[in-house]
Amino acid sequence: MTPDLELALSLADAADELTLGHFRSASLAVRTKADATPVSEVDEAVERLLRSRLPAADAIVGEEFGASSASDAKRKWILDPIDATKNYIRGIPVFGTLIALAVDDVLEVGVVSAPALQRRWWAARGQGAFCNGAPIRVSSIAKLEESQLGYDGIADFDKAGLSDKFLALARSCYRTRAFGDFWIHMLVAEGAMDAAVEPEIAPWDVAAIQLIVEEAGGRFTTLRGEATWAGGSAVSTNGLVHEAVLEALA
Repeated sequence: MTPDLELALSLADAADELTLGHFRSASLAVRTKADATPVSEVDEAVERLLRSRLPAADAIVGEEFGASSASDAKRKWILDPIDATKNYIRGIPVFGTLIALAVDDVLEVGVVSAPALQRRWWAARGQGAFCNGAPIRVSSIAKLEESQLGYDGIADFDKAGLSDKFLALARSCYRTRAFGDFWIHMLVAEGAMDAAVEPEIAPWDVAAIQLIVEEAGGRFTTLRGEATWAGGSAVSTNGLVHEAVLEALA
């Protein structure tokens, strides 16, 4: 285990303690951000905590507080203090903290920690992917009609003008489930699902996810087929059905 992965896992420990400590609290303070999405006081508290424990020389990009002044640094941490905030504030246990490290824009470490699910996934480049300490691997399903497809919700496909294509894709698959957010991609990495699609995402939503999926033997791209965590959209698969999913949504 690399020192950077050890650091990321220790950060996840601290984040889990904070998020679980306030989960389903009747006094949780929530406000609406400029982009019309909700943010809780815990989102901000977790990001402040993570930033305070990262090396001062490293750049940081986080969902709640943007880029640090060291934004040109070679090493860049990408943070999502609570992925699935809407779940968190409603008491739904599908939420997680996402932590990634990129060096020269190449992802080197990824951690996704979902304490209410009692699950944590992680990966370091070239060292494989793990869930709760056990190695994970994508599925070997090679046909869409035998695949299970994960997604978030229909509204984002509506906004992207992809509703008809998405519904056609969904109907061509064996089964679909709208677990949403980080979990659909982690299910792909575990081999429980075969593909997951999100038409609108930000870098902190997917940086950690991309590395974990790839280290589990899968493939991660945008809807245009670009293997990047820079944002826009996300498609993760076992690799075998990837081109079919991209073609269906082209």
